[in-house]
Amino acid sequence: MHRWLDRIHRFAPWQRTLAVMFVATLLTTVGFSMIFPFLPNYVTSLGSDWGLSLVFLAGAVFSAQAVTMMLASPVWGAVADRVGRKPMVLRAMFGGAVIVALMGFARSAEELVLLRAVQGLITGVISAANALVASQAPEERAGFALGTLQTAMTSGVALGPVIGGFLADEYGYRAAFLITGVLLGAGGLLVLFGVDEDFRPPERTSRLSGMWADWRRVLRTPGVARTFAARFTAWLARGTLVPILPLFIPLLLTGTERVGTFTGLVIGISAATATLSATALGDLGDRIGHRSVLIASAAAATVIYLPMAFVAAGWQLLVLSALGGVTLGGLMPSLSALLSTATEAGEVGSAFGLDNAVVAASRAVAPLVGVGVASIVGAYAGEMIGYRAALGTSGLLFIVTIAIAASLPESRPDSRPVDEAALAAGD
Repeated sequence: MHRWLDRIHRFAPWQRTLAVMFVATLLTTVGFSMIFPFLPNYVTSLGSDWGLSLVFLAGAVFSAQAVTMMLASPVWGAVADRVGRKPMVLRAMFGGAVIVALMGFARSAEELVLLRAVQGLITGVISAANALVASQAPEERAGFALGTLQTAMTSGVALGPVIGGFLADEYGYRAAFLITGVLLGAGGLLVLFGVDEDFRPPERTSRLSGMWADWRRVLRTPGVARTFAARFTAWLARGTLVPILPLFIPLLLTGTERVGTFTGLVIGISAATATLSATALGDLGDRIGHRSVLIASAAAATVIYLPMAFVAAGWQLLVLSALGGVTLGGLMPSLSALLSTATEAGEVGSAFGLDNAVVAASRAVAPLVGVGVASIVGAYAGEMIGYRAALGTSGLLFIVTIAIAASLPESRPDSRPVDEAALAAGD
């Protein structure tokens, strides 16, 4: 580790931060996504001490974390603007390491749900990492930096479920939680020793009133509220598919095909192609404007996701999922870059804290939208039509994203040519 840290210290400060955060974010997203595939199965294996429905608890184990993160993220973001962004990354990684490891010792489904709720209160790695990188990257390289960080996130999401499933099969559910805790701790150590932050907090008269003032200023900044709205609908469109695909794919495939493997492949290939496109499209946004990339990506997502409702074979869904991942690689970094460029430097923590709350709210609502549409339509037109309607709803939500994105102020690429040699030298 020390040899690797010595090498990155040769780069400009923002490049060193980006390199360390890339690796640390990859470790943490691999860790967090490792436990997703079998959380409902873990709930079932633990059982309920209070006699509650295991189906209800399997849903609560996801929603509890999303709801508490939605409430806590704006507060942590405001704290970041007072104490620095690096401490918030360390809080999220080390705190997550402890809580997730404790999940491996849960004695009942209720304890697991409680720990997931606590996880939402103290983690928030993604928003903390975005705020740290955005606060140090030059404005003309914000898209590239946030796109690179997005690559680490999507790579972790693509790898984590595969690794987690293997660990659960070979060593049991509890081992996966313990290994996740180790990965999060390793990411925290990388940030602790590899990132330098020269943070000078602004003078404020009252911490509490200052937080409210920061949130009001961020929300009143031109384009910020609409950027949050676009983020909400984009994540809603993406998240609507989460509970639907595992139910739709078995009906789409023949009985001789490996349904579980194919479902994992459909989900994983979307994350993989998003990984490949995120950095390139983030860099393109630096050159032509992030609003333009956002609108083009949302339009392409509409064209790709709407036909998912009409697929007749598994390979068609697989191809569309791969293409859809490319568009997601343009959507998310563009929104992060627009938020970064629109926000004052001293309020970037508050901005990304609110942003994480918006994403958490969308994650909490999205499964309800998908299941609700599928249930209502399915009750009248049949189960298969209900699932297809939910898939079509996902595509329609991207149209809403386009409409919101069109009202955003254009992000202007830097008028001066970017001197790559000077950037590499730290000038």
